Formats: sequence, structure tokens, C-alpha cells
Amino acid sequence: MMLGDLLQQLYNIADTLIVGRFVGANALAAVGSAYTLMTFLTSILLGLSMGSGVAVSISFGRGEQDRMRREVFLSFCMIGLTALVLNIGTFTLTDPILALLQVPAEIWDLMRDYLVVIFLGIGGTFFYNYYACLLRAVGDSVRPLVFLGAAALLNIVLDIAFVLGLNAGVAGAAWATVIAQWLSGLGLCAYALLTRPDLRVRRRDMRWDKACAGHVFRLSFVTGAQQSIMNFGILMVQGRVNSFGAEVMAAFAAAVKIDSFAYMPVQDFGNAFSTFIAQNYGAGRHDRIRRGTRSAILTSMLFGAAVSAVVFVFAQPLMLIFVQPEETGILGIGVQYLRTEGAFYCLIALLFLLYGFYRAIERPGMSVVLTVISLGLRVVLAYALSAIPALGAAGIWVSIPIGWAIADLTGCLPMAVFFRKLPRDKAAE
Repeated sequence: MMLGDLLQQLYNIADTLIVGRFVGANALAAVGSAYTLMTFLTSILLGLSMGSGVAVSISFGRGEQDRMRREVFLSFCMIGLTALVLNIGTFTLTDPILALLQVPAEIWDLMRDYLVVIFLGIGGTFFYNYYACLLRAVGDSVRPLVFLGAAALLNIVLDIAFVLGLNAGVAGAAWATVIAQWLSGLGLCAYALLTRPDLRVRRRDMRWDKACAGHVFRLSFVTGAQQSIMNFGILMVQGRVNSFGAEVMAAFAAAVKIDSFAYMPVQDFGNAFSTFIAQNYGAGRHDRIRRGTRSAILTSMLFGAAVSAVVFVFAQPLMLIFVQPEETGILGIGVQYLRTEGAFYCLIALLFLLYGFYRAIERPGMSVVLTVISLGLRVVLAYALSAIPALGAAGIWVSIPIGWAIADLTGCLPMAVFFRKLPRDKAAE
């Protein structure tokens, strides 16, 4: 899962790198700001898919195959309809969205050109994320990685062909991403249907089941809300970043790619942890839940500390991957962001574990609470601190780890109560 999402980051990183190097700083700002918007839209579909994956994991752990297939059918219909509504809405509201994000005039046309094409990939994003979560729910995390790896390589090849070979600019970068997204999504769908009969929906499974629908909807809706709230907060922060102009936008665009690449493994570790906990929770293996939680916290915290050290030391060389050395203003702002926010990856590592834990034990509402605390504080503090002349844009960077820390404290207390009340396995006793 870690390798899979690191590869998925290559989609937009390839666009950002090639556009930033060969099209210019304004194009870099446009693609970077569009990335934040697309992450928000993708997060809705990903959250719904993750929630349905938890439902399928629990049924799989209990050995309830018929119920599992009904949940597959109902979740596919629900998430597919959501993807269609998102697609229609984004095409209809492109200009109001750009206005909401406070996109500067010099960036407007470039960002619009990119978005009009990139929105065509929403359907492909749905197919990939849905079937990736479905396969992971039953223990197959390898095949999603294979399809994603092939698509990421294709995206890089098409980026070079369209942007450099055909001189198609930001629209060419968008077309490269859309083509790769659809091929990976449809390819993974075909694989799942052809090779996993336990996930293949039969005619008798295609019916309304109130209990299954309620289970899937509750987990999917709350997880989808948690993911979308999280990324909507980031989108609001992007709007504040945009208000500082193209130079800060470009620096933020490059630094966020490094940032996302750095902490994406702990996010995926949290998702894998969620699947592990859900299957053992469904099977009643309480002592495995205890041991797995201890191991997960130790592993993710050590990883977060190691990545923080690397990002802090190599902040400037990492920024130089995306921007030219002579763009000293953009470099300085990006390095400041990475050394301020990137020093606290341990906090986000723990937060991702808490998100996954509460989803797995069928208390996804707590994940929403933690997201609201983390992102709500981040947005409020970003606007408040950046209004202080002595801080400026640096106030946005400071707000991020503060939100993480308060959410971590809030989430750890109920987890401790849960483990005190969790019974021991009879075999272990």
C-alpha cells in the first residue's frame, strides 16, 4: 500500500516537475493549486471506498461471503453515483471554484485549461480506488500496486510526449494523467472481476438489503466525510496561500509535493493498520489487536522521525527538483515550509493511525471529530497567524503541526479507554 500510494504521487509529481522545469513558474503554480482541488475531490471517492472496504473486511473476517457480495454491489452503486455527480458538478462550476480559491489573474487561464481536462479522469479515479480498497479488504495489496506502477510509468512517458514533444503545456500534462488514470482503473476492475470469484457479484446479490446497506452507508459516509473534511480544510488553506501571489503559490506547490511524498507512507500504514484491525475485530482476535496496535505506533513514530530528519536536512536540494536555482524567492519560501511543518511528521503519523483505528472498530464518527479538530484549527490559525505582518505566509506553515498535536491528544484518550475495556482472548488466558 505504501509503494502504491508513493507511485500514485508520481501522477501529479510528474506533471509538477515537467511543467515547473519546462513551462514556467506560473504553470507550476497553476498545476500545484489544481492538485489541491483534485485531492479534495478524490478524497471523497477514496473515503467512501475506504469505508466500504472496512465493511467488506469485517464480513470477510467473519466468513460471511453472501453478505460481503451484497455489500460490494451496494457500495459500487453508491460510490459510482457519487462519482457521476462530482463529474457533472465540477464541469458546471469550474469558474466559481477558481474564484473561491482566489486564483490570481495571471494564473487563471492556465489553471482552467488544466482543470477542464483533469476533471475527465474522475471516473477513472473511482474505478481504481474502489477496486484497490476492495482487493486490500480481502488481503490483496499487490495487484493494485502493479496496476498503479504501470500507470505511473505511462503517465511519465505521456507527460514527456505531450508537454515536451507536442508542446501542449498544462493541458498536455492533464491529458497524460487522465489517460493513465482510466487505464489503471479499468484494468484493476477487469482483474478483480476475472480472478476473484468471492468478489464477483451474482444476480441474486443485486438487491436491496437494509442491514447491509446501513452497514456500508454508515462506514462509507462517515469515512468519506472525514476524508473530504480533511481535504476541504487543505483547500481553504490553499485559498489563503493563493492570496499571497504567484511566488508563494509556486513554492507551496513544490513543497506540498515533497511533503505528500514524505508522509504518504505513514498514511498508507494507517490504512493497512485499519484493515488489520477490522479483520481481527470481526474475528474477535482481541490480543492481536493489542499487539498490532503497539507495533504500529512504534513503527510509524520511528518512521516519522526518520523522514523529518531527512526533509529538514535536504529541504533545499529537494526543492531544486521542481524549481530552477535562480528562482531564489520560491526556493526560500519552500525551504521555510519544509523545515517548519516537516519537523513534525511523528504527529501526523499518529493521527493517521487513530483515523484507521476508529474506522476499524466501527466508530468512524471519532475519525470525523479528529479531522474537524485538526483541520479546523489549521484553517483558523492559518488565517489568523498569516495576518500578523511579522509572520506572513509562515503563519500558515506553523498552523499545521499545532492542529495535528491537538487532534492526537484528543484521539489517544478514548483509545486508552477502549483497550482497558477490551476482553482478553480465552485462548490467550
